[in-house]
Order: sequence, then C-alpha cells, then structure tokens
Amino acid sequence: MKPTIAIERLGKTYRGASELTIFADMSFVVNCGERLALMGESGAGKSTLLHLLGGLDHPTTGSIFFGETDITKLSARDLAGFRNREMGFVWQVQSLLPEFTALENVMMPLLVRGETPEQASPKAATMLGEVGLTARAAHRAGELSGGEQQRVVLARALVGRPKYLLADEPTGNLDEETAGQILDLLERLHREHALTSVIVTHSPALARRCDRTLRLAKGGLFELAVTMEKDSHV
Repeated sequence: MKPTIAIERLGKTYRGASELTIFADMSFVVNCGERLALMGESGAGKSTLLHLLGGLDHPTTGSIFFGETDITKLSARDLAGFRNREMGFVWQVQSLLPEFTALENVMMPLLVRGETPEQASPKAATMLGEVGLTARAAHRAGELSGGEQQRVVLARALVGRPKYLLADEPTGNLDEETAGQILDLLERLHREHALTSVIVTHSPALARRCDRTLRLAKGGLFELAVTMEKDSHV
C-alpha cells in the first residue's frame, strides 16, 4: 500500500534545567486507508507523538509528511490551514464548549474555515445525523451524556471531510458498553469517510480492531503481532 503519512528520523527533546529526550531517530509509515493503533505505558510519549503528527507541537529533529507535504516546514498560518482542511481530532477529554449546542460545536471547524453559519449549519446537521444525534442537536454540550459528547466530538472532527483522523484515547473515559458503541462508530466512520486513522489507546479491544498496532517503549516503536504477545522492532 502507498504510504500517506511518513515519519522520517523524528526526534523530540525538551530542554530546561536538564534535557529530556522522549524519542530520537524514529521512522515509520501509515498506509493509505489504514487504522493504526499506538500503544505504550503512560509517559512513553504516545500523546506527544500524536501532537507532533497533528502539528500541535514541533519536533526537535526529523520530518512528518502527509502525502507530499512536510508539515514541519509549514508556516504557522499554513499549518493551521492544513490542520483545518486535512485533519480531524478526537481527544480523551471532550473539548466541547459547554455553553453551545451540539450543532454549534460541530459547526466550529467550518466557521474557522470561513464558512458562514448558513453554510455550516446544514453540514453540521448532516454529520450529527451520521453519529445518531439528530434529536440532540439543539441540546447544549453540558446536557449530553459522556457517550453523546464523544459522538459530537467525532462529528466535529469529520464535518470538514478530512483525510486523516487523529484520536487520543477516544474511549478512555467511557464505560464498557458505551465504549463498545463508540468503537463500532469509529470503525464505520473510518470506512465510510475513507479515512487514514492514527489512534492512541490503552485498550486491547480497540487495538484489535485496527489494521496494525505499534507499541512505543524506550524511545522506539515495536510492531505488535495480532496475538498481542510477540513484537518485532520497526
């Protein structure tokens, strides 16, 4: 398969009173249409890596290609535009605006893009329908259950029709039954929207649904076998 995301010799070091290297000289690819799970112990750098992929943090060394575009070379303005057009984000802590309705929250990426409310509203309504929340569109985010809020987050992430979905523990704060429903929804949306997805997770159940799983440990990535018992260095 043709790589759509290519990470080349990526490194991240935090400098303060002392240096802390999270990882160095890391390279891997994510194939077009793939669902890639990133696993690892707390503090291994999974969220840091996801933030780098999303252009929300800058690497110390290396390149991050989305197609032909190296996002590490983009200006802040161009990077923000690229994120808005090409990427959708789902975080463990729902970053919804509680004073706004579900519909208004989903409209936000389109408004940032420059669309008018009249243009954005029907697109947001359609996306809420895709996640099963048409009847809750007028409810404020704070009035929704945890599972409903995560559905709104998914709708907001995909309303702009991005190519890439980046998710950080998308079921981490949900009970088992609700988490299973969100997993089903993630799988369906990935397929229907022809996404390439990178998902940070501690959940073996979520990882098993992905096409490939990488474990981040000791500054390196290791590919996990389907059985989750044996790994080999990437």
